[in-house]
Amino acid sequence: MPDETQLTPAQSGMLSALDFWLYAAEALYTAATKRNDPNMEAASKAQEELLKIEDQIQQLQGVAGSNQAAVKQLQGLHERVESLRRQMSGQLTPWERTELARHPNRPYPLDYIERIFPDFSEIHGDRAFGDDAAMVCGMARFRGREVLVLGTQKGRDTKQRVHRNFGQPNPEGYRKALRAMKFAEKWGRPVISLIDVVGAYPGLGAEERGQAEAIAHNLREMARLRVPFIAVITGEGGSGGALAIAVADRVLMLENSTYSVISPEGCASIMWRDSSKKDVAAAALRITAKDNLELGICDEVIAEPAGGAQHDYDAAANALADVLDKHLSELEKLPTAELLNARYSKFRKMAQYFQTEEKQAQL
Repeated sequence: MPDETQLTPAQSGMLSALDFWLYAAEALYTAATKRNDPNMEAASKAQEELLKIEDQIQQLQGVAGSNQAAVKQLQGLHERVESLRRQMSGQLTPWERTELARHPNRPYPLDYIERIFPDFSEIHGDRAFGDDAAMVCGMARFRGREVLVLGTQKGRDTKQRVHRNFGQPNPEGYRKALRAMKFAEKWGRPVISLIDVVGAYPGLGAEERGQAEAIAHNLREMARLRVPFIAVITGEGGSGGALAIAVADRVLMLENSTYSVISPEGCASIMWRDSSKKDVAAAALRITAKDNLELGICDEVIAEPAGGAQHDYDAAANALADVLDKHLSELEKLPTAELLNARYSKFRKMAQYFQTEEKQAQL
């Protein structure tokens, strides 16, 4: 019996091809960086190539067996892929981060709930109209605490997307969320909101049932909720649909998430009557996590695994859990009056572009 698994000529040839393929992706990205290309088209192509290369590496790892030379070579290729991913994640344009925030394989709120909130017990219905599947609410445990978790849920396939209304809540969804938040307030449980929503549903039925009123009511009640409240933008944070569950003591954003009053396509259509200028609009809107942190909208940016959260759900969930634990520990120490005053002050200080100084009265 041979000590090492022998690769077929085709598999050995694939190893050499992957090395060349990865070298080409590295060269493509380096060229784009040197040109300082604002659209980073070459970098986007390099990102696509990395996905294909990684798939091939995984396939070869399954057949390499005990062939130590092949295993070592594959490990080296994997490390080069991760290194290039880390470089690229620091050079992404606002529009490219928007595309990552919308990635179909990105973890949704229920994926995070499954990993870091055990004993999740879902709450259904708004006690007025119905149960909105786009809004998920429930009591759970988090590192020794009893908490309320709520979030907007999209869907993986067509059936799920239709069931979840493509992650766009109706008024009954926001009323359900508020009902759950008031329940958490009654029992003194912290509230954690996981947000990944393009916006509130703009349909006729939603408007007839009071979409604007439901959102406005949530804004008022969240501002005076008497328990610690943390909102996390995990993907898209779109307009009032996100804000309706995000008036919190801490607003956190994952590294590749976005938070904005309007989508880049919508902004481009209004400003230039040309939705193809979405990349220009994305930069002008300052929608990335880094931008929101600088503007004082976001309190902390949570690092994602190399290439985005879609590559490692567990690592992304663990990073989120650690940051949540830190902020909850800080908020739980504050008296209720101080908690409410700090929340009010936080939102009053947003969007201040001018500073005024009181002039002393001349004697």
